[in-house]
Amino acid sequence: MKKIISNLKRLGKYITPYKGYFILSLLLTVIAVAANSLIPFIIGLAVTEMASNVADMLKGIEGAGVNFPYVGKIIIITLVIGLLNQLATYFSSFFMTNVVQGSMKDLRTDIDEKINRLPISYFDRNQQGNILSRITNDVDTISNALQQSLIQVVTSILGIILSLIMMLILSVPMTLIAVLIIPLSIIISKVIIKKSQKYFKEQQNSLGNLNGYVQEAYTGFSVIKLYNKENDTLEEFKNINHRLAGFSFKALFSSALINPLVGLVVNLSYTSMAVLGSYFVIFGTMTIGGLQAFIQYIWLINQPISQITQLTGIIQSSGAASERVFEILDEEEEAPEPENALFPEKVEGNISFENVYFSYNKENELIKDLSFQVKSGQTVAIVGPTGAGKTTLINLLMRFYDIDSGSIKIDGVDTRDVKRSDVRSLFGMVLQDAWLYHASISENIRFGKLDATEYEVVDAAKTANVHHFIRTLPNGYEMVLNKEASNISQGQKQLLTIARVVIADPKFLILDEATSSVDTRLEVLIQKAMKKVMNGRTSFVIAHRLSTIRDADLILVMNQGQIVEQGTHETLLANNGLYEKLYNSQFEEDE
Repeated sequence: MKKIISNLKRLGKYITPYKGYFILSLLLTVIAVAANSLIPFIIGLAVTEMASNVADMLKGIEGAGVNFPYVGKIIIITLVIGLLNQLATYFSSFFMTNVVQGSMKDLRTDIDEKINRLPISYFDRNQQGNILSRITNDVDTISNALQQSLIQVVTSILGIILSLIMMLILSVPMTLIAVLIIPLSIIISKVIIKKSQKYFKEQQNSLGNLNGYVQEAYTGFSVIKLYNKENDTLEEFKNINHRLAGFSFKALFSSALINPLVGLVVNLSYTSMAVLGSYFVIFGTMTIGGLQAFIQYIWLINQPISQITQLTGIIQSSGAASERVFEILDEEEEAPEPENALFPEKVEGNISFENVYFSYNKENELIKDLSFQVKSGQTVAIVGPTGAGKTTLINLLMRFYDIDSGSIKIDGVDTRDVKRSDVRSLFGMVLQDAWLYHASISENIRFGKLDATEYEVVDAAKTANVHHFIRTLPNGYEMVLNKEASNISQGQKQLLTIARVVIADPKFLILDEATSSVDTRLEVLIQKAMKKVMNGRTSFVIAHRLSTIRDADLILVMNQGQIVEQGTHETLLANNGLYEKLYNSQFEEDE
């Protein structure tokens, strides 16, 4: 419970910018509750007057009758107060909706900005679907809870306070007895909430796991079909879904117990007060209207208590959701960046690794004392068996991960002394898995330079040997790719990503096995496009097909995080080392 309260307090930071609306909403809520609390008392006056009139009529008092002017006045006052209550409630909800939606907008913005500051390692450790669930489902849960519960909780507390004040005015002894229902209700609620909170937390975690699993399954749907794993996937889904259903049932059932138990306490109090009040009326210490009003106030206390107990499930869900959201906001960010250091105005393109050490896990060091030099304009191929550290080398160069010790320098400037964005702005990448988004072809190319003109887009497409293909498509450059970009081939995707790199005009180029999943004809086109792009740029090529990197200026052969050989294609073959074994094994396979 303390965790829930702590997280809900943190949400107050997002309400602060809208405190004007918030205060106005609270003031209107006070007016609405105060008006609602006056109605039983005023009706009680009318009941008392009418009871007195009836008694006088039964006694046969001359001229006795119902005091219609008084009763009419009470009715008009009640209608005015009721109208005031409804208007105040409406505008209170209107202003509170502005507060909640504005707060959630700011919360989502903070999460998005936080995600941009998180290290790549965070996304390597967590499922994308689970992260997405925190941003969407969990924030929506908080939003719904605030929308439904914030005003109701304030209204309920004010309603209880004002009802108690009116009850004290009517009868102090009866109020002191009736007030026992409040601590008893709180004790019941506290015990059940303590038991059920763990189920709400597991419910939100299970929902996140379900979203993560569904996202992964649908991303690889064709692979699941290929290997006939539909039943296995369905069984795994059923297991996760079963856990979610189980925790949801326990959470909702346990929290639902609060309402009937508290209702039982209130009904016992109601019955006791009716008997005790009748005794006071008989002995003339309380009027009939006073008893009627007092009983009504017991119901007015019961109503907000019931509302609060009904909201416990929503509040607990939001508490669990806020915990997951704040876990992201509390994640350790990338190390602070220097403000002043800059690369030279004209970057030549020289890169040096000097005594670099790095490990993903401190217990298992991957790269040890790695050093090499790359001169401006050179094409450097990085080869080696799976797990040798080729991709890690690129991750370090791009500062997706920071090295443990040593230095990586561009034109003599340590990359850790400048902003990551400045480092990454120098690079263009063409990956094995081409990433395109749901937009037109021209917008996908323009992603490399958002302010590029139409002429620049077309020129980049021509350089990448994809212009002719685009012209054959419906709507040409304005054709919209679907969400998976499956309405074009894999090779065409690669050519579009090359065009994106061309338009960005980077100083360095990184090619990660960009031709591994295309046919021979498209491979030739892609290689021609890449040669154009690589001309005059320092380029790094991660290659598995060693026949494609024969002309590289420098080949780095990696194994277990170390550069075990380096040189040109001819010199490495002559050394009869690891490169020669890898090359000949591929040559034999091709034969």
